Amino acid sequence: MGEKRLQDFVALAGKGAWSARVAALEALVAGGTRRGKAALRRHAIELGIARMLREPGRALNPAEREICRLTGLFVAADRAMSRPARARLRARLAEALTDGHTLAALFHQLRVAERYREHGFAVEFSGFEEEAAFDLAIAWGDKRAEIVCDVVSADDGRDVQREAWQLLADRIDPDLQTWLAAHPGRYLLKMTLPQGLRAENGQETETLAELHTRIRAMLQSQSRAAHDAAAVLRLDPLMLAGAQASEHGLLAQLRREFGPEAHLSVTVAGGGVLVVAARAAREDDVAAAVRRRFSELTRSRLSGGGPGILAVFLEDTDIAEWRALRDQLSLEREARGFLISPEARNVGAVSCATRAELFGLAPPHAAEGGELRFTNPAYAKALSY
Repeated sequence: MGEKRLQDFVALAGKGAWSARVAALEALVAGGTRRGKAALRRHAIELGIARMLREPGRALNPAEREICRLTGLFVAADRAMSRPARARLRARLAEALTDGHTLAALFHQLRVAERYREHGFAVEFSGFEEEAAFDLAIAWGDKRAEIVCDVVSADDGRDVQREAWQLLADRIDPDLQTWLAAHPGRYLLKMTLPQGLRAENGQETETLAELHTRIRAMLQSQSRAAHDAAAVLRLDPLMLAGAQASEHGLLAQLRREFGPEAHLSVTVAGGGVLVVAARAAREDDVAAAVRRRFSELTRSRLSGGGPGILAVFLEDTDIAEWRALRDQLSLEREARGFLISPEARNVGAVSCATRAELFGLAPPHAAEGGELRFTNPAYAKALSY
């Protein structure tokens, strides 16, 4: 049954387009770069479907079973829609299989629709059926509400983006290996980036290229420090008591040492090890970025004719950061602050979910109840579940 769902889903995507997308992703992952490792996590849905189709009959893990179930929701939605809506749905799927996109946003919308159905609401895919600015309409009795499903990147709340960091780390790795071969030992290169570091559509920026040039010049000059308005660089011996030999073990220790906001990489050459730890000049504020997206969605995608619900999917985060956002109540403070603001007078509830919830992980990795949800007190009775 599960294999049939996957096959039907690939047929809707188009076998040629699907095969080309999977081949491109697998080639990126096989390169062994940091960007490739990130792609393995970011495109877990696509690569997971491909693996399940290649290995029929294999026992599936919980995340794979959830991916399989979500493909079934897509196929069922396609069959239930009108012809024009079906064409829009398939166009959205085609877009999700192009560079810069993933299936997560589309599957998030399907999951949100399913959750409201499970709680007794009638659900319509208004975005596909009527080309409405919002995605879903739910009804209970004679009452209705609009739902916007959207994706916000945690990188929007970081001065040093993870994507940009991965590009830089891959770019400087050959230079670090060359330097280590001539200077065997254990070193730590600390970087503070007051102006941040960003990528544009997955591509390097001029700022990133200039930073690479600074790092290379510092290494070639045998200097142990360099600084300007964009970067403060310092190269010191790596002093970490009982450091693990493996890269994974070393990174875990460094994470405890430098905290969750540091960007880390390890370069090994011969018997030498060079760790790079980079961070912005100020703390990340992912929760504020989520609140900004709530404001944008309220202005641009809700009609204002009734209560609206904003269901965002937080991308480019990991379980440790997601737990910290919940445990430290930073997302709760921003969400509740937004809901009591004048601009949210027509917003009945907001929610946030990540891949942890999408893949059905259990608490504490995922939020209790399958999402982090907050309801506007004015709509609490009608929209709570």
